Amino acid sequence: MKIILKNGDVLEAETGTTCAQAAQKISEGLARAAVAARVNGHLADLSHTLADGDTLELVTLKDKEGLDVYRHTCAHVLAQALKTVYPTCKLAIGPVIDNGFYYDVDFKTPITMEDFEKIEAEMKKIIRSNLPIERFTLPREEAIALMSKYHEKYKVELIQDLPEGEEISFYRQGAFTDLCRGPHLPSTGKIKAFKLVSIAGAYWRGDEKKKMLTRIYGTAFAKKDEMDEYFRMLEEAKKRDHIKLGKEMKLFALLPEGKGFPFFLPNGMVLKNILIDYWRALHRREGYVEVQTPIILNRALWETSGHWDHYKENMYTTKIDGEDCAIKPMNCPGGLLVYKTQPHSYKDLPIRMGELGIVHRHEKSGQLHGLMRVRCFTQDDAHIFMLPEQITQEIKGVVRIIDETYKLFGFKYHVELSTRPENSIGSDEDWNAAEAALRAALDEIGLAYTVNEGDGAFYGPKIDFHLEDSIKRTWQCGTIQLDFQLPQRFEIEYVGEDGQKHRPIMIHRVVFGSIERFIGILIEHFAGKFPVWLAPEQVKVLPVTDRAAAYAEALVAEMNAMGLRAAADLRKEKLGRKILDAEMEKVPYKLVVGDKEVEEGTVSVRRRGEGDIGSMAKADFFALVKQEDADKTIF
Repeated sequence: MKIILKNGDVLEAETGTTCAQAAQKISEGLARAAVAARVNGHLADLSHTLADGDTLELVTLKDKEGLDVYRHTCAHVLAQALKTVYPTCKLAIGPVIDNGFYYDVDFKTPITMEDFEKIEAEMKKIIRSNLPIERFTLPREEAIALMSKYHEKYKVELIQDLPEGEEISFYRQGAFTDLCRGPHLPSTGKIKAFKLVSIAGAYWRGDEKKKMLTRIYGTAFAKKDEMDEYFRMLEEAKKRDHIKLGKEMKLFALLPEGKGFPFFLPNGMVLKNILIDYWRALHRREGYVEVQTPIILNRALWETSGHWDHYKENMYTTKIDGEDCAIKPMNCPGGLLVYKTQPHSYKDLPIRMGELGIVHRHEKSGQLHGLMRVRCFTQDDAHIFMLPEQITQEIKGVVRIIDETYKLFGFKYHVELSTRPENSIGSDEDWNAAEAALRAALDEIGLAYTVNEGDGAFYGPKIDFHLEDSIKRTWQCGTIQLDFQLPQRFEIEYVGEDGQKHRPIMIHRVVFGSIERFIGILIEHFAGKFPVWLAPEQVKVLPVTDRAAAYAEALVAEMNAMGLRAAADLRKEKLGRKILDAEMEKVPYKLVVGDKEVEEGTVSVRRRGEGDIGSMAKADFFALVKQEDADKTIF
């Protein structure tokens, strides 16, 4: 039979050849490196038997999918170890997550992280045994019987909820069997480096009315030095925690009176407004107009947009004059209403309409985290209304804005194209056209991307931008969504060159995503040490004598008058204490002034991270900071 390889070559193989055997035929090195395979575009075990005409791509630990298979196998090793150490525990689910995996377990007696040592010891024993991992399937009733025999009630529930006709697969390693779609490594001995990292509570199936289970988190890497580097990064991330730094730098507060609703303090508002000012200047340059739409709109609007049916569980609702209303979770319906306030011609398009809109979304309390996951945030939204032939040009314009913005802050990024989800609205024809348009734009730009199947918005496919921070974590921020649906639902129109009415195409896009979340990312990216142009306070003046206090105040007045952000520390504290406090607040420049500086009209300059850099004439120092501010220097 013939097998089609990734590069288009044809591999001749005997009937019944497995993926592992095919890998062996290609090369010994590839056979050793392979952990799974992609057959006709679908992930499969290396034990999968190939058929004539199949396409085959071998997956290694250099591939994200390969590392996922590796980590998922480690989750099964954890499950087997738990059943050995705690025979009465009941297993729930054990998926892969970013940088690791977890397993939810129902224990009779609670465990703690102190129990990890004996669990890991059992896991190492299983790995040393190099147990072959075998896949098998069973009909529904036999599958339920098998899991009932092992007293795995959560597995039984999962099987019962599977759609009729869906294949029910299991994986066996030694005496342990678990329900799983797979794929998995060929044997447990392939795992080289792993560690259990934390423990938490998790409701079964995320339902607060169901039992609280114990969630054990772990991670696994192809090599020990990669795992060591990961833990070094975690330690660095702790130092950069935006919640801790946000408090120390007096940027924002998280108060019990408003869970999920952050309070921005004066320093935080300075930072937020710097970002907004930059956003406005950039969008004026790019031909955007700015609008503002109401925070509360009636139910009929949200039914028209589709949010009432597809997003209601995330929306806050209320009644006004007996009419159902909702606080907006998104700005787009309001933008469509603005478009409809006047007639448009094809000559008006494209219309680029920006909005710094405050939106509210109901997040579960357990998912809230600082500024990264909140219930109220500001989207730097924009909606572009355009002709079909303008799609590529407009997408290129948005990509240019996003690229310029991320580079300004020193971020690298990668791009994903997210396609039609299950709960979508609209015709196949529209979706196919929208997805093809996004692919064409990305290809024309020459921007590399991966495809994220089924993760589009319910009204259209999207391009997502994942930026990488200074410690190589990724964050999804910018997005471009192409929408054929809402223009139809809202019946928006323009008069074409032929004098007839037509529907415009719509782009939804954000650059920061959420300004609050972007601030959280910036805090951690810079470890609170903002470049001069972003720092809420750029200069702190520290007088060391009473006579110098008036000079310090005069310096501050001069700097503030020229648009710099400065303050004086006039407390009756020792100089060392003042310097330490300014360092804690991550102020870029400290000016120490005493009687000598007063007489000479100079300042003694301390630069963050360098310490004392010497004495300067005050005018020279002002010029230095003004230049850094204007150049938007990053480091």
